[in-house]
Amino acid sequence: MTEVLFYHLQGHPLERVLPTLLERSLQRGWHIVVQAASEERVDALDAHLWTYREDSFLPHGTERDGDTQAQPVLITVNEGNPNGANVRFLIDGVALPADAAAYHRIVILFDGDDPDAVAQARGRWNDAKTAGFDVTYWRPDENGRWQRQA
Repeated sequence: MTEVLFYHLQGHPLERVLPTLLERSLQRGWHIVVQAASEERVDALDAHLWTYREDSFLPHGTERDGDTQAQPVLITVNEGNPNGANVRFLIDGVALPADAAAYHRIVILFDGDDPDAVAQARGRWNDAKTAGFDVTYWRPDENGRWQRQA
């Protein structure tokens, strides 16, 4: 059964949280798709993942890089699963994909300081529950550690 995890980003920007979650997914041997809402966001994430930490390398690419099947982390604006991903990250309010049930896990990251993003996340929660997925909600505690809330 597909797990859908909601990460409430409050006080922690996407650029700080996403690399850590991607690293953990790669450690499990999973391939990943990160779906953004715009090509500008794809470009920004592509640049950020090369430089977010001096002592780490996070292998990734975009569809413009070609050979999408070989990318362990593929950043895109498109649906589909060209790299055979086990996990799909959805950012910027991207809706659940039509093939959501094909993934082991879907991770939805949303800006908890943006009322529109929170409302969209609530809608995605209802969509995931209606589809019969195992849904969980995560929020950072005062020390920045992720705690399951629901």
